[in-house]
Amino acid sequence: MSLQSSDKQIKHISRGEDRRQSDLGPIGGFEKRSATADRRHENNRQYATFFLDDHFLGVEVEKVQEILNVQDMTRVPLAPPVIAGLINLRGHIVTAIDLRTRLGFPSRPPGLWTKSLVVLTMDGPVDLLVDQIGDVIEVLPDLFESAPETLDEQFGSVIDGVYKLKERLLLALNIDSIVQVAG
Repeated sequence: MSLQSSDKQIKHISRGEDRRQSDLGPIGGFEKRSATADRRHENNRQYATFFLDDHFLGVEVEKVQEILNVQDMTRVPLAPPVIAGLINLRGHIVTAIDLRTRLGFPSRPPGLWTKSLVVLTMDGPVDLLVDQIGDVIEVLPDLFESAPETLDEQFGSVIDGVYKLKERLLLALNIDSIVQVAG
């Protein structure tokens, strides 16, 4: 089978269409493949997810600039404890916020490496230090609920709400609230 004829057998499925069961047919001698349903909708939201302890949190994908491994950090004298330091990100000085401290979690256990989630704010990029990076997930709007009023004030003030997923709860963080650090 020529490449030209195999191209004609691939069906194009654009974003927003229902991808229930699409037969992509045999491609270049490979077995039949299929794309499973993922019910995309323009009102769905995408979140870049991460973990702090056993909490599953996320920020809107549009606000994420990049994800990095541990960076060399310069401590800032007299800075509040939530400010972990400053990093040099390709010539730009970026403030690093320790999310554990900001959200009132216990200190990071020794030997647990951090990951950096660089997010975009109105004041420029900010580096959020997290325990582990998750996946980018798409959530349905009807799974969303406001943050419970019983949450700790420090934690509740930075949560937009909660998505009830099949396996766990996703806590949606408000980036603008996170970067408001009281000195």
